[in-house]
Amino acid sequence: MQLRYSFRLYPDSSQQRALAKAFGCARVVFNDAVRAREDARKTGQPFPKIGELSARLITQAKRTAARCWLGEVSAVVLQQSLRDAETAYRNFFASLKGTRKGARLGAPHFRSRKDKRQSIRFTANARWSVTEAGRLSLPKIGAVKVKWSRTLPATPTSVTVIKDAAGRYFASFVVDTDPAADRARMPATDRTTGIDLGLTHFAVLSDGTKIDSPRFLRRAEKKLKKAQRELSRKQKGSKNRDKARLNVARAHTKVADARREFHHQLSTRLISENQGIAVEDLSVAGLARTRLAKSVHDAGWSSFIGMLTYKAKRYGRTLVTIGRFEPTSQTCSTCGTVDGPKPLDVREWTCAACGAVHDRDHNAAINVKQAAGLAVSACGAPVRPGAIPAQREETGSHGFPTGNCAA
Repeated sequence: MQLRYSFRLYPDSSQQRALAKAFGCARVVFNDAVRAREDARKTGQPFPKIGELSARLITQAKRTAARCWLGEVSAVVLQQSLRDAETAYRNFFASLKGTRKGARLGAPHFRSRKDKRQSIRFTANARWSVTEAGRLSLPKIGAVKVKWSRTLPATPTSVTVIKDAAGRYFASFVVDTDPAADRARMPATDRTTGIDLGLTHFAVLSDGTKIDSPRFLRRAEKKLKKAQRELSRKQKGSKNRDKARLNVARAHTKVADARREFHHQLSTRLISENQGIAVEDLSVAGLARTRLAKSVHDAGWSSFIGMLTYKAKRYGRTLVTIGRFEPTSQTCSTCGTVDGPKPLDVREWTCAACGAVHDRDHNAAINVKQAAGLAVSACGAPVRPGAIPAQREETGSHGFPTGNCAA
């Protein structure tokens, strides 16, 4: 399994200039590739192959006065930029044909030097290395100081140097992990759980555990408003505006980093404690169009479920996703009666059939676990709330409950 490990870089002033030059050259090659493709499309010519583009946009361009400065950076950086353009077009055409999953992708567009995120990639051919002093040696850039927060589990196959909107530098290593070693780190357990994600509480587990929602964005709103207000008052194109923009980016970065750390800690804890986990397939895009949009984005459910997905695959756990139309909040987890939809302000309700009193979120978490087939009765049979027998005065076929141990 391939994973990315990111570490903070601290380049000095000369290395920052060299990185800026590399970012710019990679951007120019990418834009030249997009322009060559667009010119071929407009004239009705076949798209040029990547080998032809490499010879024309890199090898021959270095010999011209207009592009001679391309020789000042590593050739691997330029080749990888061409490959990025090729991948972008391949994904675009796959999206048009419907063979690529996910949202519809647009055609590749030109990159700007004002883009808030810049990146370059070095493969093994670039002969980058980690020195004995723990620095990252990059060709034509130098040995950059790295803050090693953990040990790499294996030798990386490539490294990507990234500059984010807040002006921070990172090194992102691609590592092939050992599945046997990963699973040995997480001993098997017989525990399972269902998770109900929400806004009042970020997550409620089927055992009754409630995890409060940190609401990082809500707590930082006052500081964010102040930074944004100061940015709006600065003159465009001035150095003070650049400083104010950095302050806004850093404030947003703190919120995003805190949310990501919370998701990582919680997902790792759930994966380590449970062999099977059940979650609900939420329509985050739909919920983000309601009046709860800010709270939904602040919670970051999609990011959390994505972490659960890859960590479950890595450590040999089972993650089951149930359909979003499963009436988990309307069904009694004791007898299986569907009691109908309820407003969001109803946090507790009593089942009309069996009289059980339910906490809305806890009951939904139990139903998520049962719908995924992870709940087990005392006799070892899986528990799934089945159909309730219709009353004699009701029309329709009579159903029978399932999961009966005596049967």
